[in-house]
Amino acid sequence: MKVIVIGGGPAGMIAAGFAAENGAEVTLLEKNEKLGKKLYITGKGRCNLTNNTDVQGLLAKINTNPRFLQSAFNALTPQDLIVFFEKSGTSLKTERGNRVFPVSDKAQDITDALEKFLRKNRVKITLKCSVQAVSSTFDKKNKMVVKTTNGNLEADAVIIATGGLSYPSTGSTGDGYRFAKALNHNVTDTFPSLVAINVAEPWVADVEGLSLRNVRLTLREGKILYQEMGEMLFTRTGVSGPLVLSASAIAAGKSFENLRLEIDLKPALTNEQLDARILRDFAESPNRNFATILENLLPKRIIPIVISLTQIPADKKVNVITKQERQKLVSAIKVFPFTPTGTPGYREAVITKGGVDVKEINPKTMMSKKIPGLFFAGEVLDVDAMTGGYNLQIAFSTGYAAGIGAAKWRHTCVI
Repeated sequence: MKVIVIGGGPAGMIAAGFAAENGAEVTLLEKNEKLGKKLYITGKGRCNLTNNTDVQGLLAKINTNPRFLQSAFNALTPQDLIVFFEKSGTSLKTERGNRVFPVSDKAQDITDALEKFLRKNRVKITLKCSVQAVSSTFDKKNKMVVKTTNGNLEADAVIIATGGLSYPSTGSTGDGYRFAKALNHNVTDTFPSLVAINVAEPWVADVEGLSLRNVRLTLREGKILYQEMGEMLFTRTGVSGPLVLSASAIAAGKSFENLRLEIDLKPALTNEQLDARILRDFAESPNRNFATILENLLPKRIIPIVISLTQIPADKKVNVITKQERQKLVSAIKVFPFTPTGTPGYREAVITKGGVDVKEINPKTMMSKKIPGLFFAGEVLDVDAMTGGYNLQIAFSTGYAAGIGAAKWRHTCVI
């Protein structure tokens, strides 16, 4: 069996390695000058490669088509993936939220382990090789044909693992979607996901870089779409950080003019408890100005914005602040509002939401139901998840299934 894998990211590398390990003669094509270019920037360069949970824990964090992934996750679980890398000599560690990283905190170690796996299984790697088209001659020669800048190649199976549209600087420019459409496959609408959110409020530029911990973020479209506690930060044009990235996955594809964001700056306190805390602070320093007494309660840089929301003069003495004004303060802290306007787009998005329609893909092997010998793996598929290592697990599990499926499909499929 001759197998060609298009794309040298995590899905492509693991697909190529396991296809070769299962007896195929494998060529891996990568248009960049090195493999795993996007892996180098995942997890801020540390590479959060999976989440140390069970299959049900994975499925609970999948936003799109979770049922499609069940077979692939069962075939290569997070525990299987951890064993795979540790056997390669890469020590791993599990951090808060069950996120798994290399002990070295270097994404390079994950890429090195995958390259070692490819060499061990004698995968032919061709770098700086752009694929222009993929076609099938199944009715004539039972072959797939890959047209590249280095000439045409034939194979018994082709695995498309080209990624999506996110971080185009790493080579993810939607090639796989183009190949799929040319081969009569449906590609669902795509959107940037796990990305910062821009907001209308101009004052965010004044607090750029401010990080908030232990806050609760709520995304609304009338009703609550997403609500979680954790960390976030302000950017020059909006908000980012783990909470916001996750919220963006839910917001992707929706009309931003109908969405609202709120932060609860003190989620551990009820409105009544917060009011009691404020009253106590006021009673201890009755002659202090409103602005200065808030320094015991809030990050200093955010105080002017909270004050503007309450419309209470910053220099007003707290001993003359009314109950009604105090309620405005409680409301501003518990429901700190934003008006989302969009995202910075694919150039900053961690992943792409949307892709090759999984209704046309066999979930056990990742082979097309339309074209025998054509396989898809990774972000090119219409599957995506929250932050925490889940998206890389998708890449590895679907890549594993596609690799084995491609190596064995002629022996196991009746066409």
